[in-house]
Amino acid sequence: RIINLDKLTYAGNLENVADIAANRMRFVQGDIANRGLVENIIQEEKPWAVVNFAAESHVDRSILDSSPFLQTNIGGVQSLLEAVRHHPVSRFLHISTDEVYGDKEGEKPSTEETALLPSSPYAASKAAADLLCFSYGRTYGLPIIVTRSSNNYVPYQFPEKLIPLLIRNALQAMELPVYGDGKQIRDWLYVEDNCRGILAVLQNGSPGSIYNIGTGEERTNLEVVEAICAAIGQKTGMDLIRLRDSIRFVTDRPGHDRRYAIDTSKIRSEIG
Repeated sequence: RIINLDKLTYAGNLENVADIAANRMRFVQGDIANRGLVENIIQEEKPWAVVNFAAESHVDRSILDSSPFLQTNIGGVQSLLEAVRHHPVSRFLHISTDEVYGDKEGEKPSTEETALLPSSPYAASKAAADLLCFSYGRTYGLPIIVTRSSNNYVPYQFPEKLIPLLIRNALQAMELPVYGDGKQIRDWLYVEDNCRGILAVLQNGSPGSIYNIGTGEERTNLEVVEAICAAIGQKTGMDLIRLRDSIRFVTDRPGHDRRYAIDTSKIRSEIG
């Protein structure tokens, strides 16, 4: 049984979980930064674990205004940690990102021991949350586990992220915007694969540990765009040349990391 606490921001939609039976999930609309609400839920429900997926996650928005990212990604995490400090659980699993390692262009993939060098305000807020979690583990003995996942793609994803934006634009015969030269490299991870990894870590991971989750497959953004064009052309009969001609290279994001790459040998060997 799951207690789902969600603020339902601009990117949230309750219909995305409509297929989960009511007796399997209790939904609470609220903010993780609301410490009283969080403490009441944990005191009432007595969960065996807390898993924090909640985050402001769009890098472009963090560049325009980092305040909501600091409030949710750091202040909200502190609220959860304080609640768990007073109402202990067996696991506190914090979902982080490979972006905390920073740009890995020309370097080896990041292991869990790699230094944190976040580039964007978003990544910095996530790195700060990771450090805050482990400080509570050290100081208060909380059973902290952190996963750092690569770029997720998912049905119903809000169309500010690359893949849903391109699909929507292509289907509506709009331009397909690509930052810079499109040669930024990412590891794209399907959400169900990520969640299988997270569940395995929740059940079998060691408190005090970090686990990278990814595919190990690296693709440039431009390769992803061309693959989407090919898939849409195949599915809809739209002209592939016309779709490719819709690609527009736009001014790159400030401080844009060229490559993210993570070593996932730890989760493969320890968790399977």
